[in-house]
Amino acid sequence: MARRRADRDLVSLTVLALLSVRPSHPYELHRFIVETHKDYVTGLPRSLYHAVDRLVAEELISPVETTREGRRPERTVYEITAEGRAELSSRLKRLLEDPESDGRPFVAAISLVGCLSPEEAGRALRTRAAVLEGMVVSQDAHISGLTATGLPPILLLEVECARALRAAELDWVRGVLARLESGELTWTGALKSGLLDDLLGEQRPPA
Repeated sequence: MARRRADRDLVSLTVLALLSVRPSHPYELHRFIVETHKDYVTGLPRSLYHAVDRLVAEELISPVETTREGRRPERTVYEITAEGRAELSSRLKRLLEDPESDGRPFVAAISLVGCLSPEEAGRALRTRAAVLEGMVVSQDAHISGLTATGLPPILLLEVECARALRAAELDWVRGVLARLESGELTWTGALKSGLLDDLLGEQRPPA
């Protein structure tokens, strides 16, 4: 249960992902989240600062330095630890692999999938596709069984809708896998770092 709660902590997941690209202070992280429209992150800015405190307590991130510019408040720059990188990778893989009724964690994992290698992402998505295939087959059997009982079609709409949503997700995941396997979709660490710098319009904080 504790592991499941950690996986669904999307604010902490995002902080780990962004710090895996480069050390940053919370204000930079806040700007990036807002400017890239990561709408699954809610409760800003308080939730972001709480997440940073939790991650420090868990030794998944650590402070590097504290700076002050003019009359601005002091800003502490944080970096991800080795344990934090391992935790980020594990959380992202689990969210990519395991279909849930709530789609927000999957959207978050897809948004941050560049923190995994294309090979790791592909393996996780293939696992998800296999699970989705089983779910669609099971839903087809369920619909056939209900239909055989003479249940009015109006009462089957909910089950048909659930089946259609899973089938659509499966089609999309298969499309992403095809792009990964063909090399059409790929990424590198340098690309991620450059994107962060471009969006923030700032240079890497000094170590």
